[in-house]
Amino acid sequence: MIRPDAKVLAIIVARIGDTLLVTPALRALRAAIPQGRLSVLAHPRRMEALQYLPFVDELEGITKTSAPARGWMAKNRYDLALVYGHDAALVRYALRASKRVIAFRQGEAELNAKLAPAVSEPASPMHAVMHRALLLDPLGLAATDLRLAWQVTADELAWAREWRGGHVAGGAPVIGLQMASFATKSHRDWPVSGFGELIARLSAEHAGARFVLLGDAAAADKAAPLLAAYPGQAVLAAGRLSLRQSAALMAGLDLYIGVDTGPTHIAGALGIPMVALYHCAYPGRNLAPLQHPACVAIEHPLTGTSTAATASMADIAVDDVSRAATDLLARGARR
Repeated sequence: MIRPDAKVLAIIVARIGDTLLVTPALRALRAAIPQGRLSVLAHPRRMEALQYLPFVDELEGITKTSAPARGWMAKNRYDLALVYGHDAALVRYALRASKRVIAFRQGEAELNAKLAPAVSEPASPMHAVMHRALLLDPLGLAATDLRLAWQVTADELAWAREWRGGHVAGGAPVIGLQMASFATKSHRDWPVSGFGELIARLSAEHAGARFVLLGDAAAADKAAPLLAAYPGQAVLAAGRLSLRQSAALMAGLDLYIGVDTGPTHIAGALGIPMVALYHCAYPGRNLAPLQHPACVAIEHPLTGTSTAATASMADIAVDDVSRAATDLLARGARR
């Protein structure tokens, strides 16, 4: 159990998507301490994903490099700390800063003996949101609102409307495309040719449709063939916007289509109509947004002698993606 006035710390040093996957657990944790306070320490370059969330009272940065120097002067500052991940330096900091620490079982027996408790990893794969929520079990808590969270501010929405007005004219659908994951996970990328054919099909169905190409500078390189093939229809945002600007722009999209990466988790948190494409090594059943009103998760059709190591995202048919996109656009029009 946990006191309603407890001071609680959560430590999440992870990529954008992995950070957002913890937000349902944070929401449930904050609801359990109505007179308390929830502080979150996140990676300095990822903490913007948690900015302005109504259930986070305090947000600061930390890394496994900076952690060893922290917590010596203000021991037991918190009543409880939850540590996500397996960085011993972060767990040791939590043990200094908090009276009680809950974390997944670490690689060091000495640390596990100090945790209360050390939570065992699940025996079989489970959805990533439910995996993060396992740290709530020792407290007798459960996450029931499983939606990811991202808070867009009024100023950010105003900026996005202005950007859209300057780059996308008319009332036709505006569709965001996220073509690339990060470099070490490029096997999760759907071929650029697939996105090109998708643009052609959706343009034929929706005259005047515009396609905003999202992502970082690496995604901008991938976007070059589409910008050349579809001048006036494809608009480059990749590599030109901050993460929070991209999210604000995404909030106003009629449809988002993307591979498994951080912006796809953001789209899930925003609750916008979306088609998400998943590699068989990272199936959508474990990663796709939960309790989402308009998400179609397209899984890699792993068959025969294929293995997760050699499977190509080119095996996902344009027909399947186009059909899902067309249905979601029609549902939006009906609303």
